[in-house]
Amino acid sequence: MKRTERLHALSEMLRRNGSRGCSAERLAREFEVSVRTVKRDLAALENSGAPLWSRPGPGGGYGMAIGASLPPVSLSPAQAVALMAAVSAASDAPYADLAAAGIKKILDVLDPRTRARADELASRVWVNTPPSSSRAIRSALEEAMAEQRVLRLRYTSGDGTTTARDVEPVLFASTNGQWYLVGWCRLRDAMRWFTVSRIERASVTKTACSGHTIQEVGEPPANARPVHSRG
Repeated sequence: MKRTERLHALSEMLRRNGSRGCSAERLAREFEVSVRTVKRDLAALENSGAPLWSRPGPGGGYGMAIGASLPPVSLSPAQAVALMAAVSAASDAPYADLAAAGIKKILDVLDPRTRARADELASRVWVNTPPSSSRAIRSALEEAMAEQRVLRLRYTSGDGTTTARDVEPVLFASTNGQWYLVGWCRLRDAMRWFTVSRIERASVTKTACSGHTIQEVGEPPANARPVHSRG
């Protein structure tokens, strides 16, 4: 049994056993591997985000929260490198840090042979990206967008004018190599596009957004699409 298959079967066995749990020794017998291998697999599952629990002592063992399951992870080396390249090439994209952490979790549960081949192929893909905006600013933008709360910005426009504005975030957009925050500007009482690299300061207020919609931004370019689009 390949490691990816064993990890999936292991997670499903723990899920089925519910609150009873299983000892490492029983799991090792079930999958015909050593206790050390089982514990290494359990650590990989936990690092991937699986909701595992453990009970020490006699009668203890390992288990998974009822209703939880880890889907099988089966990527080719090229697919793994494609994910790494996409995130590396867009390090200034919204939620890029979370994407990188998610990819690391996926890589951690790949079988060793696939992981080694992916690492070798990754060494053949180089990325040179310009410096991104500060992590503090991007964190504020990401939080405000996710929580739909008003942002307080210090912003310098293309003509060099610096203003303080309260903005209701509506969407992030990337075009011509630049990331933009699109939102309702309370200073101008209109929808505005803010170049993320020109935002000098950003903080999230406690004020909830008033409900401006994506449709108010206008028609997107013909080749623009949300990131979840499969087209």
